[in-house]
Amino acid sequence: MAIEDDDSVSELLRDRFRLSTICITEAEEGGRFVGYSIQFEISCYSHASAYPIVPETTGIDYQTFYHVLQSCKHSLDYRTAIKTHAKLIVFGYGTYSTLLTSLLSVYVQCDILNLACQLVEQIFHCAYDLVSLNLVIQSFMMVGKCDIAEHVFDKMCIRDVVTWNSMISGFVRNAQCEEALRLFQGMLNSNVEADEFTFASVITSCGRLGALNYGQRVHHVMMEKNTELNFILSSALIDMYSRCGRIQVAVEIFDSVQRNNVCVWNAMINGLAMHGLAFDAITIFSKMDLENVLPDPITFVSLLMACSHCGLVEQGRNYFDLMTSRYSIQPQLEHYGAMVDLLGRAGLLEEAFSVISAMPIEPDVVMWRSFLSACRIYRKLELGEVAIANVCHPRSGDYVLISNIYCSLRRWDSVEGVREVMKKKGVRKKNGKSWLELMGVIHQFKAGDRSHPEMKEIHRVLEGLNHMVKLKGFNPMTDLVLMDVSEEEKEENLNCHSEKLALAYGILKTSPGIEIRISKNLRICYDCHCWIKIVSKIISRVIIVRDRVRFHHFEGGICSCGDYW
Repeated sequence: MAIEDDDSVSELLRDRFRLSTICITEAEEGGRFVGYSIQFEISCYSHASAYPIVPETTGIDYQTFYHVLQSCKHSLDYRTAIKTHAKLIVFGYGTYSTLLTSLLSVYVQCDILNLACQLVEQIFHCAYDLVSLNLVIQSFMMVGKCDIAEHVFDKMCIRDVVTWNSMISGFVRNAQCEEALRLFQGMLNSNVEADEFTFASVITSCGRLGALNYGQRVHHVMMEKNTELNFILSSALIDMYSRCGRIQVAVEIFDSVQRNNVCVWNAMINGLAMHGLAFDAITIFSKMDLENVLPDPITFVSLLMACSHCGLVEQGRNYFDLMTSRYSIQPQLEHYGAMVDLLGRAGLLEEAFSVISAMPIEPDVVMWRSFLSACRIYRKLELGEVAIANVCHPRSGDYVLISNIYCSLRRWDSVEGVREVMKKKGVRKKNGKSWLELMGVIHQFKAGDRSHPEMKEIHRVLEGLNHMVKLKGFNPMTDLVLMDVSEEEKEENLNCHSEKLALAYGILKTSPGIEIRISKNLRICYDCHCWIKIVSKIISRVIIVRDRVRFHHFEGGICSCGDYW
């Protein structure tokens, strides 16, 4: 009887293997492999439950399947992965959560998300373990599928610190910092203790958002828990306080922590660079040698950025050469990009173009955009046209920059030509976005936005400010607006820039004399920069604006950048 049972199982295995292979082949040939083979195999598996299959009797072991799936993952071979999926079920490994997790990772990496989602449901029906589900979350977060990762997280009955960290760090990696903070709050309300990895991710979120109050609270929680400051946490704290406009606090932390890891030095030099404190950054760099810490490529990117923000061309050239001659660090794309930015800001457009032409690496779109921006500032039309010709897929900002060059040279036909190209390609100008933190809440504003519930009061404050700055001799720079609207409409366009709305709201909601901190996703425009300088003098307040490039500390009608940005 036992022999007959074994024969029946063997026959079933042969039939299922043959049918699954036919199914997969047809699906591949028809270009419809998505979903079809998996549904077939799951149904086969459920109908065959009366025939217990012992994996050890099949001749193919767990390690073989695992190594095949790892190979599929590295080579992005989804076809072999699909066939392996079928064989997993055929040979009795269909409930092994570790193998299913490896398979899911292949599907995610190959962007076959419908199969991945089906597999998630299958994993939940198996005797899954916590480690496997944590890996599932990490797999989806790695490719930016935060919604699917959150779906898995929500279905989990048990979560450990790795689960929470995978979600929080995943949101940070995918630039969803507000979601990361929301989830961290949920973690604090759970029975799972945050660890140093949790704090590092949360502090990073606070830095990117400019959420100083929240970041200070997290720092306080760390101190209450006596969390040891390793180099990761030290670097994160220095970066957070730097990005939130508290560079002096960042320096104090740097002075108080262990500094035997280059990451801590890089965070400090980069923070000083963001604030335009180039000489302080150079001083920190000189101390590295005294403390026997070797710089790395990131150190020199930060140094070159510091020189760029302050126009220290000669020092930048020296550091670029020192990198190779003394430290044997070969310049990478980021170093060449920083040199192009340094020379471009200083008006040395021909030299910047020579660097691009002579570099042994193919220049990327970021470098060409930096060069185009410099061409706009110094009205170098021919070089600007070369730059935009080398941007493979021009975005709205690229067209705006070249259009502004034409505007400054009063070539209105060319301006209209750019507008027509944008219209034809369906390119819309990217809206500026600014935000500020008040009482632990992030308030966001977009250019021209009227959705805020207190917009009426905001515009009332804005109108009052505009009236006062005009009395001080300010004239809106309407030549920065494209030419198809009247002067009044151009002025209205400038009045609705996101940083002006955010500043008006900050004035509305805070007491006189309180510092106002604003973050912005784009580089601050010349009109807003001049306007905020005058406002800072009129209302006797410190106004700090962090734009895409650097910090601007406005006080008494003067900006820390010295009008060089």
